[in-house]
Amino acid sequence: MTDPGLAMTAEAGKPSVRGTGADLFDKFQPLIDQREALLSTGVTDPFNLVMERVESPTVAICNGKRTILLGTYNYMGQTFDPDVLAAGHKALDAYGAGTTGSRVLNGTYQGHRECEEALKRFYGMDHAMVFSTGYQANLGIISTMAGKDDYVILDIDSHASIYDGCALGNAQIVAFRHNDVEALEKRLKRLPAEAGKLVVLEGVYSMLGDTAPLKEMIAVSKAAGAMVLVDEAHSMGFIGPNGRGVAEEQGVLDEVDFVIGTFSKSVGTVGGFCVSNHPKFEILRLVCRPYVFTASLPPSVVATAATSIDLLRGAKEKREHLWANSRRLHGGLKSLGFTLGTDTPQSAIIAVIMPDLERGAAMWEALLQEGLYVNLARPPATPAGMTLLRCSLCALHSEEQVGEILGMFEAAGKRVGVI
Repeated sequence: MTDPGLAMTAEAGKPSVRGTGADLFDKFQPLIDQREALLSTGVTDPFNLVMERVESPTVAICNGKRTILLGTYNYMGQTFDPDVLAAGHKALDAYGAGTTGSRVLNGTYQGHRECEEALKRFYGMDHAMVFSTGYQANLGIISTMAGKDDYVILDIDSHASIYDGCALGNAQIVAFRHNDVEALEKRLKRLPAEAGKLVVLEGVYSMLGDTAPLKEMIAVSKAAGAMVLVDEAHSMGFIGPNGRGVAEEQGVLDEVDFVIGTFSKSVGTVGGFCVSNHPKFEILRLVCRPYVFTASLPPSVVATAATSIDLLRGAKEKREHLWANSRRLHGGLKSLGFTLGTDTPQSAIIAVIMPDLERGAAMWEALLQEGLYVNLARPPATPAGMTLLRCSLCALHSEEQVGEILGMFEAAGKRVGVI
């Protein structure tokens, strides 16, 4: 008699032990069904694209075809900068492939300190901590600063890493309507005056590409006695006179307690960071779990990051060109009849709203066939249940490429029936 706890796997014919309780995968069944229904239409899996060769920050070979990249977050095109690559090669030869240790043990090399010094120069701040990813930077700072008796007040459209930081620290989450200053103020007034409060905002929100009214939000936050953290992941290097982000652009950078950012966008490599002027900031190196209990970035990565950050300080012309690209693409798509996430271009992200997931996936594939890669974004990652084609421009996209992109959108949109 067969043990009821044994089930035969269809592929290998081998028994696998499974209890009589619920399959832990059952909670994902709606998503599994949705994915299978989408792929059954014959559309290419939009979340499993392979780039066979990357030729530059703006061009790759995908499915054997030259493809313009419009979904990489490589805003300033630093991934192939010769000085950045040279720094990485030099550090790889001198220090090896990795550190094999945490920052508080054997994982701090000279390059990590130099990267943090580059961040301090870039932001004009006293302290900087480098994390292994941007996700870990939010996870670490938020969970360490806000515990179970504290409140995190955040925009409802905040990034997953922000919500996860709240969960890890077991803080009380108070969400307010997206970019609504009045809603933020009302939430703050309802909280105990003596409670610890951290307001978490983003300079640019990654789905729609819209910017936050940081000046007004920081004013009401400070009036309520809250500390303020601003995630500038999608604005660093590009927005602001010196590329320091939306807080700099709105003249309130000095009022921000923590700036979080990532190296995986404008800096062009991988990693995350936090900068601050708070005099007690350095104690975080001993109490921040996602910093203490993970291996540090490889020497070649921090070398490329430090070099790239210093180059961004003098990237005024690239910033101006990126703004020109953003204005042209936004205006061109709008004139073609596409519905966009913002009325005017607010960042290097242009979100094209699709009627539903099926037509969004069809449009994504049609663009790929035209030779253009964008991001297909779907719920629950998107606000208000939207399906989006998310375009992220690069400072190295030429005027000719932007013209090509508009032509591809027109051809694909007409073929799919979106315009």
